Amino acid sequence: MLRTFTLILLMVLAFHGMAQTHTLSGSISAPDGSSIPGADVYLPALRTGSSSDLLGRYSITGIPAGEHLVVFSMMGYQRQERLMTFDKDIIKNSLLELAPIELREVDVRSSSGAGSEVIQTLDIRTRPVNTSQDLLTLVPGLFIAQHAGGGKAEQMFFRGFDIDHGTDLYITVDGMPVNMVSHAHGQGYADLHFTIPETMEKLVVHKGPYEARFGDFATSGTVEFKTRNSLDRNLLKVERGMFNTTRVVGMFDVLGKKNLFSQRKESAYVAGEYAYTDAFFQSKQHFGRFNIFGKYTGELSERTHLTLSGSTFGASWDASGQIPVRAVENGLIDRFGAIDDTEGGSTSRTNAYATLVTGLNNGGSIRNQIYFVKYDFDLYSNFTFFAEDSVRGDMIAQTDDRVILGYTGTYGWSAPLFGTKVRFNSGAGMRHDLTDISLKNAVQRVVYDTIVAGSVQQLNVNAFIDATYPLTEKLSMNAAARLDVFSFNYSDAQGRDTLGGQAVQHRVSPKLSFTYALNDRIEIYLRNGIGFHSNDARAVVLGQAARTLPRAYGSDLGTTFKPTDRMLVNFALWGLYLENELVYVGDAGVVETSDPTRRVGIDLSLRYQLTKELFADIDVNVVNARLIGPDAGEDRIPLAPEFTTVGGLAYVKERGFNASLRYRCIADRPANEDNSIVAEGFVLLDAVASYRFKNLEVGATIENIMDVEWNQAQFATESRLPFETEAVDELHYTPGTPRFLRGFVSYRF
Repeated sequence: MLRTFTLILLMVLAFHGMAQTHTLSGSISAPDGSSIPGADVYLPALRTGSSSDLLGRYSITGIPAGEHLVVFSMMGYQRQERLMTFDKDIIKNSLLELAPIELREVDVRSSSGAGSEVIQTLDIRTRPVNTSQDLLTLVPGLFIAQHAGGGKAEQMFFRGFDIDHGTDLYITVDGMPVNMVSHAHGQGYADLHFTIPETMEKLVVHKGPYEARFGDFATSGTVEFKTRNSLDRNLLKVERGMFNTTRVVGMFDVLGKKNLFSQRKESAYVAGEYAYTDAFFQSKQHFGRFNIFGKYTGELSERTHLTLSGSTFGASWDASGQIPVRAVENGLIDRFGAIDDTEGGSTSRTNAYATLVTGLNNGGSIRNQIYFVKYDFDLYSNFTFFAEDSVRGDMIAQTDDRVILGYTGTYGWSAPLFGTKVRFNSGAGMRHDLTDISLKNAVQRVVYDTIVAGSVQQLNVNAFIDATYPLTEKLSMNAAARLDVFSFNYSDAQGRDTLGGQAVQHRVSPKLSFTYALNDRIEIYLRNGIGFHSNDARAVVLGQAARTLPRAYGSDLGTTFKPTDRMLVNFALWGLYLENELVYVGDAGVVETSDPTRRVGIDLSLRYQLTKELFADIDVNVVNARLIGPDAGEDRIPLAPEFTTVGGLAYVKERGFNASLRYRCIADRPANEDNSIVAEGFVLLDAVASYRFKNLEVGATIENIMDVEWNQAQFATESRLPFETEAVDELHYTPGTPRFLRGFVSYRF
């Protein structure tokens, strides 16, 4: 009897030892002491892991007793592997050293979200970025065009959309919105010229309306830019090029090794930029821009991080505008000439924000951000020349004097549900725009009449929640919902009640996605969601918007996989249905609408590391975009890109020779509904080469190596020239950059 009891007791104790589990937790930091969010901690044998939160903290529960290999990794940092014995809970704080990018170390698994993150991290590390415009071209499949001078926001093309200046693509910098609602020039106007490219550290792209964190304008996707928290070295950079082009950048660490408040980790730096160019037009552009940016990041306590940032930007320019094909073909003007060379404008933007991130005892974290924007915009344009006024011409002046106040708060945590650990994320926010806007008639920038002028107060209050639930070891589900409430208020400057009013609208946006990690090399996903974009407050309060907040219904079926150790591929089939594309057209002071639209497409992105230093990449995007309703042959979506591809080679070393050779191609696309007017496609080739010493780098950039004649912005426009008796509807364009050479010298210390 005693033997039997002893045997049973030993079996119970053994079973208890086998069943006992432990927790691994800690934080992950960079060499400068800053936290690394999004780093991956993974136990390969158990196929379980976690990602570090906003404070660099992580926690993995349910680890069986015994020895297990733990892998710490993050793109751009040296991978760490530790064999740990779990006979109790372990706290492990890891310091990851900077390292060259190695694609062979990337595991494609849902726990890390490695696929798209790796592609974007690789691109920002290997592709040359010299201007704020270049930042947008880092987004796979996105093309830009300029049509009213270098200081104005670019026209964007993405996923079968002529996005105009941002109507269907939401853009943020450090969590602060870039898009402007009810803007004088166009709904969703997004101008990135207030950024300094050298301060950018990370780019995150979310294609489609699938992220509950984002609401207005996040239909075709969202782009998040994040600035660096600290500098490893100071920087001085000078560029000089053709067309009297000059650019000077300086970035300086403020604190050095000192701590202002305590012995806790903190950093601060300031950056400045000045740029000038006459550009390649016959009438000099006189484009000048300055930027000043500062950022402080520090620990108030072990679990509380504070970030403060402020910036200011200003620019002014002259422009030649768009020109009609017939004027060049008839010899009236040169390809780089102008019908009205008095176009141009000025703009400025001042930003300030404070972000407080607090870690909680339950492993969750709270992020609170408040922001302030002061913005001014003046633009003089003439698209139709003398079609409306045969004597004075059709120049219009647009102004926007704006203040934005905003708040966003998020709370992320994990909790058990039906015996499984579920990741939750919730948030709430508020954005209030107060702006005075106007549209006026002018001659050579002298205003003589007001078309419309007034004040807009637009308030957006929102909240969201999402949950990621592991259905099985390999399959996870993300379910989310978002609520947006808008208050639109517009008052006419002359007190005309018929031109003003107010309205309140709301939109609920559900999302549902699934991710299946077949193994460490293959991940399959299905994403579904409803998004929307708002329409201009003036159209809303006047009842000109049948659908104030038109919905966008989207689905993506795709995969991220590694066919070889050094190759990463993302492939997706997607579709998007939009209820309508009603927008306020600031250039004409009218509201235009369209029928519902549908887009289906294929996205392919490939990144290949040929050697330790040599990288190849290619993005291909094919789209079928159509209006729903009109007869076949009359259902094309004007300027919707149907085929785009970019790619290139990059040779990247810490020291020595560096080079990049890149191409970009966009095919012909319809400029009107029946495709009788065609926007011409192009293929361009650009190159960058430099030599890096210990502290010094010298190099040169050549844009449009083959000196191709190409058009960037193109429109089907009805215009009238001075000697014509009737307006003519045809293609108008802004010529693209001819061969353009510039050199640069940078010094780090």
